[in-house]
Amino acid sequence: MFSGGIGSWAAAKRVVERHGHEDVTLLFTDTLMEDEDLYRFLHEAAENVGAELVQLVEGRDPWEVFRDVKYIGNTRADPCSLHLKRNVLDKWLKDNCDPADTTCYIGIDFTEEHRFTRLRDRKAEQGWTYEAPLCEAPYMMKPDMLEWLDREGIAAPRLYAMGFAHNNCGGMCIKAGHGHFANLLKQMPERYLYHERKEEEMRQYLGRDDVTILRDRRGGTTTPMTMKAFRERIEAGHQPDLFDIGGCGCLVDE
Repeated sequence: MFSGGIGSWAAAKRVVERHGHEDVTLLFTDTLMEDEDLYRFLHEAAENVGAELVQLVEGRDPWEVFRDVKYIGNTRADPCSLHLKRNVLDKWLKDNCDPADTTCYIGIDFTEEHRFTRLRDRKAEQGWTYEAPLCEAPYMMKPDMLEWLDREGIAAPRLYAMGFAHNNCGGMCIKAGHGHFANLLKQMPERYLYHERKEEEMRQYLGRDDVTILRDRRGGTTTPMTMKAFRERIEAGHQPDLFDIGGCGCLVDE
């Protein structure tokens, strides 16, 4: 499962070190909302790993999915991940692989091993074997992986240098926290405004003002908060919780 992030590259490197590259497929699913530098990294990383790269695309972007399912994705539900990643990957595996002699590898590291075990156990019930090489020793943190990438002569995806925790969906993620969205506004204000407009379009389309990606938890209560309201709050001088990063679990969470 080759997401275009540093973790999936490092996991793939461990796989080919152990088993060779001849029977390894690097499987990438495109949400059509990726950062342009992801594609540069994707091909350079695949060439470095030395395995076949297969690129899959469902055909819609996340906002088109939200419109079709009449629901804006958020931390509680991610129809974008379901339709653009999990379903696409599952179909490819079913059409091209035999679970009896196939192992699926993901780039989750040991700091999130609990997420991997949930995925592994769920997929085992369906007959598939999943492994996470970065949950095994020698343990590596993301800075270690980025140093390894640098030694291999590959420039890291630009979103990491911009302070993003992952290299998916162009810095956008409906499961992200306030710190992540504050960074998106700071680093790529035009991109933030694009998603702000798309959120408002969806609210108008659904005819509801209580549906948003973000939540306001001040005062001990939780209420919907639009991306516009969050932006205006920051522009007025509010300091968000920059440690509230959150993040996607596209292949892991149901």
